Amino acid sequence: MSTIVNGAGKVVDFVDQRITASNWLKRNLRKVFPDHWSFLLGEIALFSFIIIVLSGVFLTFWFKPSMAHIVYEGGYAPMRGQGMSEAYASTLELSFEVRGGLLMRQVHHWGALIFLAAMSAHMLRVFFTGAFRKPREMNWLVGVTLLFLGVAAGFTGYSLPDDLLSGTGLRIIEGGMLAIPVVGTYLSSFLFGGEYPGDDIVSRLYPLHILVFPGLIIAMVTAHLMMLWYQKHTHWGGPGKSNENVVGAPFFPVYVAKAGGFQFIVFGVIVLLAATVQINPVWFWGPYDPAVVSAGTQPDWYVGFLDGALRVMPPLEFEIFGHPLTLSVLIPAIVLPGLILTPLALYPWLEQKATGDTREHHVLDRPRNQPVRTGIGVAFITFYVQLWIAGGNDFFATILNVPVNWITRFIQVGLFVLTGLAFWVTKRICLGLQRRDRDLVMHGRETGIIMVSPDGEFSEMHAPLEQGDAYSLTWHERQAPYEPGPATDANGIPNPNYRTERRRARLSRFYFGDVVQKPTADELEAAHHEGHHAVESGHEHDELTSGQQ
Repeated sequence: MSTIVNGAGKVVDFVDQRITASNWLKRNLRKVFPDHWSFLLGEIALFSFIIIVLSGVFLTFWFKPSMAHIVYEGGYAPMRGQGMSEAYASTLELSFEVRGGLLMRQVHHWGALIFLAAMSAHMLRVFFTGAFRKPREMNWLVGVTLLFLGVAAGFTGYSLPDDLLSGTGLRIIEGGMLAIPVVGTYLSSFLFGGEYPGDDIVSRLYPLHILVFPGLIIAMVTAHLMMLWYQKHTHWGGPGKSNENVVGAPFFPVYVAKAGGFQFIVFGVIVLLAATVQINPVWFWGPYDPAVVSAGTQPDWYVGFLDGALRVMPPLEFEIFGHPLTLSVLIPAIVLPGLILTPLALYPWLEQKATGDTREHHVLDRPRNQPVRTGIGVAFITFYVQLWIAGGNDFFATILNVPVNWITRFIQVGLFVLTGLAFWVTKRICLGLQRRDRDLVMHGRETGIIMVSPDGEFSEMHAPLEQGDAYSLTWHERQAPYEPGPATDANGIPNPNYRTERRRARLSRFYFGDVVQKPTADELEAAHHEGHHAVESGHEHDELTSGQQ
């Protein structure tokens, strides 16, 4: 053992003498990471991506990215003698003839689904807690970019087997491109190598899937981790926690040991899913045929909302200078993703503009303390889920035994009504929770002890909260709406920024106009004084009752 330790010490000394890394290691190995389950969502995404890369390397040894036509003579008997592309034939070979091939295919597919689900949940956690605020706006942009790249990588991989299901998805994408004015036909011809489906789409998607998108994801993940490491880590508020410190465990050895164990848990869950739950059985669909459309099938969940948008969009088409403009395809397939991604990417600056808050924040918000932001997030989730349901309207119509048009009409109305209702209900719930927190701090918790006053009035005794619990409910700052200055100064000279200030004040009132403010020190003192007086009165009443007995 001593020999190993001495050998390691010599290696460390050799490296340190040449790159002087000891000071850097001492400083960074003790970096503090907060200990909360919500921070594990990003780690799930990272570990899922690692297993995606490992399984993808295995698959590249056998997959043939070619649309050359062959007659299948492989190990899957029902397909023998049938014409298909080399891509589809190699997928069947991976599934039935390569040892462990089907497991690796399913590990790759399940890993992609969990990667995108974990990344989405991580982004929602960051949004609802305000972790995107200064100085982390750029990291939020990196996260949005990663989400887009993950969807692109998933869709390109989903399209590679050249089966009937993936071909139908490509047909939908081709229809979206053709709806783009002026350049749509050129884009389609370039991507597919001529008239759809062409002979080049698989060979063109393959390098995008195995090189371009993974390389960009690795670059974005590296940038994300570098910024995360350089900046302070966010943490939840509470006693001893502030914007000036980080409370948690050191990176080494505590965090490294926990993250290492958690990585193998994620690997194990993905492999267990791959071994027990079938996904994307391409042999059921058969090779792609442009004349055939698969029925009762849906795309992977992360692009299901686009399919749903296409299904619920009313038929709208105009002619401009003799050329058709198909809005029923252009809006859901092209415009809608832009309308979602652009505000999502710019939201840190939009909220900063509305609230006027340009300070650095390292303590996370409780979602209830930001009712408008929380309402916006829930409204977006409601909007997305409705489109996702619309993507399987035929499936739900079959399960519920109702006409498919009923579901379509319901979602067309719900996209506006239910989304707005979700915002309003969520905001009211947050305000109600704020009032409850305020009452707890001012009057204490219920004890279940009922007192009877001399005049027969019943009341319940309240016990004051522990100091740490009270601080956890009141550590956040008071949020007052911005008030614009006067339209003119004392000399009657108009304020050139008055209109801008009024717009900012309206936005600020939208965010903070209904917020239930935490109690002030004077309010707490008055409430506690009244509480002590009530308790003393209760004790006097008990003593009087005992004396009478």
